[in-house]
Amino acid sequence: MPVVLSDRTLTVDLAAVKARQKAAWSAGNYAVVGTTLQIVGENLCEALDLRSDAHVLDVAAGNGNATLAAARRWCDVMSTDYVSTLLDAGRARARAEGHSIEFREADAEDLPFADASFDVVMSTFGVMFTANQEKAAGELIRVCRPGGRIGLANWTPESFIGQLFKLIGRYVPPVPGVRSPVLWGTKSRLDELFGQAAHAIRTNSREFTFRYRSPMHCIDVFRAFYGPMNKTFGTLDAEKQRAFTRDLLALMEIHNRSGDETLVLPSEYLEVVIDRS
Repeated sequence: MPVVLSDRTLTVDLAAVKARQKAAWSAGNYAVVGTTLQIVGENLCEALDLRSDAHVLDVAAGNGNATLAAARRWCDVMSTDYVSTLLDAGRARARAEGHSIEFREADAEDLPFADASFDVVMSTFGVMFTANQEKAAGELIRVCRPGGRIGLANWTPESFIGQLFKLIGRYVPPVPGVRSPVLWGTKSRLDELFGQAAHAIRTNSREFTFRYRSPMHCIDVFRAFYGPMNKTFGTLDAEKQRAFTRDLLALMEIHNRSGDETLVLPSEYLEVVIDRS
């Protein structure tokens, strides 16, 4: 697909980009990190004002934080992701809580559902990472019924995670022509992606606080289990790994508010509720 970059036309192989992203999110075990983000899914479901028996689709659901939050509110939930092992983790969590939830492997850019199939479509830190942002947004709109709602939680460019991805890009440059995922954490980009199909787009700046035993403990956990970090370390030689670790510690020091040896690190995200026209 051709992508306009400045005054040039750059041909980007989005299928290759997607394959690379899928490999990254399949690496490690995102569920270990993802489970700590549960409160984000709970807050998003409250912002969406979910009602019992609503038909809800969780897109790029990971290990099912928002999925479970919706099921706890007696909704009829379909949970999707393109990484099957994450869906397996979601199934195990659902069984443990006694919820009846359908899980299906699906690409956020090509959802296998009919138009207007769901009352609510949502994604927490998921759909923002798609290679083709316009196509993914179009799919969220398509499967949400007129008068329904789309709910998102997206890291902002200024957040710790936004700065983390910027740092990763210094060591492993992103593919030219592919838009940064953290643009989903800006109102201007949301207006571009959803404005024509929305009656209203409401945003709320929130923070999620990462809490670990120490900054180095956080790095060790992310290196082992968080796909993008796992892949980044895997592509670097020993010297660059040490430099990357030093830069990570410096970034964490800026944001850490613990005042002791632990890590208490807030990261801003944008909570989004879109009223579908």
